[in-house]
Amino acid sequence: MHCFKSANIKSANVKSARMAIATMLLTQIASIALPTTWQSVMPSAIALPGQSPDQVLDWIRTNPVLRPESGERLLVRKSDTLARRFQFQASVLIPGLAEVRGDANVIRSEQIRFFDIINGVTKSRLEESLRSIYGPEIMRDYATAKIVYAYPTADMLQRSQAKNASPILRALQGELRQGKKYGYWVELLQNGKGSANSGQITVFELESLPKLEQELSKR
Repeated sequence: MHCFKSANIKSANVKSARMAIATMLLTQIASIALPTTWQSVMPSAIALPGQSPDQVLDWIRTNPVLRPESGERLLVRKSDTLARRFQFQASVLIPGLAEVRGDANVIRSEQIRFFDIINGVTKSRLEESLRSIYGPEIMRDYATAKIVYAYPTADMLQRSQAKNASPILRALQGELRQGKKYGYWVELLQNGKGSANSGQITVFELESLPKLEQELSKR
C-alpha cells in the first residue's frame, strides 16, 4: 500500500512539473510576438495617418509596445521563428492597390500584421494589438465603427469556384469599418481547418474608404 501511495505522489509531482514547464514555455513564446506586459502599457503619444513620416517615426521610437530595433524606422518586425512573426508598418501609400494621393510626405495608412502557425491568428488578437499600440481612444473609435463591407460575399464565393480562380478568394475573411476618426480594415486568411495563421488590421484615413471598398468588392 505504501509503495502504491508513493507511486501516485511521484506521478502527481511529475504531472505538476510538466504542466509548470509547459506553461512557462508558452508564456515565453507568446511574449516574443506580442509581450503580455505590453497589454498593460498605454502609449503616451499617438501618431496616426494624416501626420508626417517624421512625426510617426518619433512616435514609433518612443512607443512602449513597438520598441523598434536600431535601424528600424517606419517598418518594425519581431520574430522568434519563421513560424511566428509580427510586423508594424506606416506607409505613405493608400491601403489596397498601391497609390499615392496628394502630399507624398504624409502617412496614409498603418498596418499591424501577424503570422503565427503555432497559436494561430484571431480577430480578437488583432483587436488587442490595436488597443495595445494605440491606446483606448482609438480602440473606442474602432469598437463603435460601422461595418460598411464584410466578406467573403456570395458573389466572391461563386467566383472562387471558377476554373482558374485563386483558392485564396474562399479563404479570405474580413471587414471594413468606418469610425468617426479613421477607417479600419481587418482581414484573416483562413487555413482550411477552421482557423487562420495570418491576419492584419490597418488604420487609414476615412477619405480612402470608398476606394478600398470598391477594390475589395471586385476581388
